[in-house]
Amino acid sequence: MMKKRLFLSIALALVAMGVSAQEWKRVEASELNLVGKAFDTPNPYHRIDTVVYKGFTDGENFQCRVPAGLAVLFKTDADKIGVSAEFSQINKSSYRSYRGVDLYIKKDGQWLWAGMNDFPYDHNDKDRVITVVSSMAPGVKECLLYLPLYSEVKSMKICVPEGSMIESLESPFRHRIAFHGSSFTHGISTGRSGMSYPVQFMRRTGLQPVTLGFSGNCKMQPYFADVLEDVEADAYVFDPFSNPNIPMIRERLLPFIDRMVKAHPGKPIIIQRTIYWEKENFDTSAQKEFSGRRALSDSLMKIACKQYKDVYYIKPDAALHNGESSTADGVHPNDNGYSVWERSIEKPILKILRKYGIR
Repeated sequence: MMKKRLFLSIALALVAMGVSAQEWKRVEASELNLVGKAFDTPNPYHRIDTVVYKGFTDGENFQCRVPAGLAVLFKTDADKIGVSAEFSQINKSSYRSYRGVDLYIKKDGQWLWAGMNDFPYDHNDKDRVITVVSSMAPGVKECLLYLPLYSEVKSMKICVPEGSMIESLESPFRHRIAFHGSSFTHGISTGRSGMSYPVQFMRRTGLQPVTLGFSGNCKMQPYFADVLEDVEADAYVFDPFSNPNIPMIRERLLPFIDRMVKAHPGKPIIIQRTIYWEKENFDTSAQKEFSGRRALSDSLMKIACKQYKDVYYIKPDAALHNGESSTADGVHPNDNGYSVWERSIEKPILKILRKYGIR
């Protein structure tokens, strides 16, 4: 009798495991509508094909392969949504945005945050599903899911319960606005992967960013210019002063702008000044370096804007100006700081874009 009960318990457990393993319908994200890419690449979650473009350091090469700024558009009538993933390299940082996803769902014409989750840094089970949102009301939802900022993805599957509908969603985002820059543009220190300033700009304006942020490595290198010359977009927004030192800025800025103008004639090229870094509050060496960068960029951009009719200079701000800090570490903004940054550039950029019929 005991043996029969034990056998029955094991059988029931195995059946339960089978049901659990089969309860999700899984669809590869790249088979839906993957937006924000500059180029087609053999691995759809890479941003730049490093077989085609050469010259990158090992660190830059890795950053070419992370899906920062990429998002998946789909619609589903599911009451819960999850993801499963296989990584080539997973980031072990404490920032959940580096290996996690961030979900928004459209409601009354607005993209509202719906849920997020991240994979553990020792994740190695490609079949494991992490739930992003659950207990949703019936009805079809239009979904926008941002991919991890700083891990290399081999496969990312969107998971909904068996019997649910999931289909590609046509992009509601207009035009293509290329953003290239430093860790600020990459979204370093954000708590969620949908909080970098370019993708906040995406949700607030309805314009489609092509995000090419490279943490620590945006120094107007000629091999990055090779890439940017080939990026097809309606406008270009650069954050070029946050990584290079003063001698690099003096040497590289005007040749870099000249290449961009020649590659993209008649299109707006918008250059951002580096923000005030909160570590400047009391660190005198930081004050000297970053105030020097701003002064030099102000002077050189006056020349560039006079020389080229389609080059513009704007001054972003990520500070709250109320005595409270908006920094994560003295250098990078926190989520609130990135929201302040986006709002500081939104109107100036939209004003420039309207001159070119980009609305």
